Amino acid sequence: HMLGAGGLVSGTGLSMSGSLLAGSQSKAARVVVVGGGFGGATAAKYIRKLDPSVTVTLIEPNKRYTTCPGSNWVLGGLRDMKSITHDYSKLVNDHGVKVVHDRVTSIDARSRKLTLNSGDSINYDRLVVSPGIDFRWDTIEGYDATVAEEIPHAWQAGPQTALLHQQLKAMKNGGTVIIAAPPNPFRCPPGPYERASMIAHYLKENKPRSKLLILDAKDKFSKQGLFTKGWEALYGYGTENSLIEWLPQDKGGKVIGVESGSRTVLTDFGKHKADVLNVIPAQKAAKLAEIAGLTDDTGWCPVHPGTFESTIHKGIHVIGDASIASPLPKSGYAANSEAKVCAFAVVAMLKGQEPGTPTWVNTCYSLVGPRYGISVAMVYELTAAGKLSKVKGAGGVTPMDGNFRLEAAYTESWYDNIINDVFG
Repeated sequence: HMLGAGGLVSGTGLSMSGSLLAGSQSKAARVVVVGGGFGGATAAKYIRKLDPSVTVTLIEPNKRYTTCPGSNWVLGGLRDMKSITHDYSKLVNDHGVKVVHDRVTSIDARSRKLTLNSGDSINYDRLVVSPGIDFRWDTIEGYDATVAEEIPHAWQAGPQTALLHQQLKAMKNGGTVIIAAPPNPFRCPPGPYERASMIAHYLKENKPRSKLLILDAKDKFSKQGLFTKGWEALYGYGTENSLIEWLPQDKGGKVIGVESGSRTVLTDFGKHKADVLNVIPAQKAAKLAEIAGLTDDTGWCPVHPGTFESTIHKGIHVIGDASIASPLPKSGYAANSEAKVCAFAVVAMLKGQEPGTPTWVNTCYSLVGPRYGISVAMVYELTAAGKLSKVKGAGGVTPMDGNFRLEAAYTESWYDNIINDVFG
C-alpha cells in the first residue's frame, strides 16, 4: 500500500532491464501507441526509458487528459476538475515521446499501418492500443449517446463529470439522486460505490434532506462489506434516515429503461423518478478496437497474458480496460501495470529476445468520506500454463477494524504517485 505507483515497475522490470538494453536494432524501431490514458501514456514513457533508440509516437485526440480516478472526488466537492486534468508536456520534453493529437480511423494489421482522421498515415513495427471503453447503448431502452448529453454516465471523465457536478449543485435540498450501476465486467469495479459515497458526502454537507438510491444490475459489488460499514458510520446506512439506499438486481435494481424527459428509470419491479440521474450502462472495448478487428464476441480484446499481444492480430498489443486480462480488474492502476509489462515485452520482441515472465500489481483505493479510505490490493503472476493468476497469500482488503483515516491519506498519495508515474 505505501509504495505508491511510482515505486512499482512489476517483477519483470528488475530482472530483465539489463539484458533488454544490451544491443540494439539495425535501424530505429517504430512503436506507435494509441490512447493517452493510464495504459497508453505509461507504455509510451516506459518503452522510451527501456530503449531510447526506439521512436515512440503517441496518438491521442485530446491535448489534456482528465482521469476517471479522482473524478468522484470532484462530485463530492473535495477536488476541482483542474487537479485531475493533465497534459503530455513531460512525455514530450523529458522522455522524447512524439505526441500527435489526432484520432485513428483505421488500422491495417497486415501492412502495419494506421490512418488518422487528418488523412495522414503512420507505419509501425509494433503497435500498442489502449483505447479504453465504449458503452453498450442497446442494453437500456431510451438511453443512448445523445440522451447522455443531458443524463450523464460520467464514466469517461471530463465534460461528463462537469455536467453531473453541475446538476448536483443545481438540485434542490430534498431531491433524489439515482445512480444506475452496470453489470460486470466494467471499468473500475468499486467506482459506482465510491461515487455514491462522495455524492452522499456532498448531500450531507449541502443538501441534507436529500436521498441517494443505487439501482444495481448486480447482487454484490467490490469491497461491499467495507463500503457498507463506511456508509453506516457516515451516512446512517441501514436506518430509516439513511442518505444511501442500495437495491440489488434481485430486489429490482436492474435498470432496463429510461424516460429522459421526466428523469425516470424503469426496472422489472417498477419506476423510480430522480432529480439527478446518473446512468452507467454496460460496457465493451472502445469502438476503435472493434473497427480494427481486435475484439471477440464478448466485445473485449483477447490477448496473450505474458505480452498483451492480441491473439487475433500479430504485432498489436492491447492494454488497459479494453483487454481481457481477468483476474486483473479494469482499473487505472492495472492499466499502468499492464503497460509496464507490455513495454518490456515490446522492447524485447523488437530485439528478437524472449520477453521473460512478468508479474503485475493492482490496488483500488476508494474514499467513503474525506477522511475515510478503503482499498483492495493484489499481485498477479503468469502460471506455468501461461494463465494470468492471483498470487496466493498476496494482497487483501483493508481490515474491517482498519485505520480508515490513514487509508484516506494513502488514497490521495496514491493518486499523486501514479500521476507522476504516468505523465511525469
